[in-house]
Amino acid sequence: MMENDGIITGEDGQGRCFWHGGLDDYRRYHDEEWGRPVKDDFRLFEKICLEGFQSGLSWLTILRKRENFRAAFAGFDFDKIARFNEDDVGRLVADPGIIRHRGKIVSTINNARRAVEMRDEFGSLAYYFWRFEPPAGDRPEVMDLATLLANPTTPTSVRLSKDLKKRGWTFVGPTTVYAFMQAMGLVNDHLAGCFCQPEVDRLRAEFKRP
Repeated sequence: MMENDGIITGEDGQGRCFWHGGLDDYRRYHDEEWGRPVKDDFRLFEKICLEGFQSGLSWLTILRKRENFRAAFAGFDFDKIARFNEDDVGRLVADPGIIRHRGKIVSTINNARRAVEMRDEFGSLAYYFWRFEPPAGDRPEVMDLATLLANPTTPTSVRLSKDLKKRGWTFVGPTTVYAFMQAMGLVNDHLAGCFCQPEVDRLRAEFKRP
């Protein structure tokens, strides 16, 4: 049962953010991935693309198709995806294992080409994205449920979204970008009372920024 502070206490006695809903796969994602800092370029690219595919859908839908997406999109190796052509678009549109949205598929191929350019300019996607980590003074003192729900975007996600669009990326609105920042550890939005919050704080403190 969810408590008023947005925390669900599981059978193991651990308090967790409400949004995993008690589902085993969603709980593992919450416990083992979400919010932990990432600097692997392929994982960063995967996440921002999958957040684009999520637009209008639930993240759980995407999560349960993630392995299919990885198989379809060459493990999100953007050097490989950048070479995809119309035959690949046709193959992907016909793939029942992914979201068969032509615009989002074409966007992923476009964004792969932009990612190659970004890697060539900055040395890595990680270096580019981590420049947008908000300073501690810009973060809420306490991440409670009301604060989380009231902030689907932030000034930083708006800036990052604008910069990506200027560089030719698509399906990277500020809400999509903030979900990416939350998942990849550029911020720690685990709720106060979630057992992951102090663990993610520790990981972020130890993390060597690119």
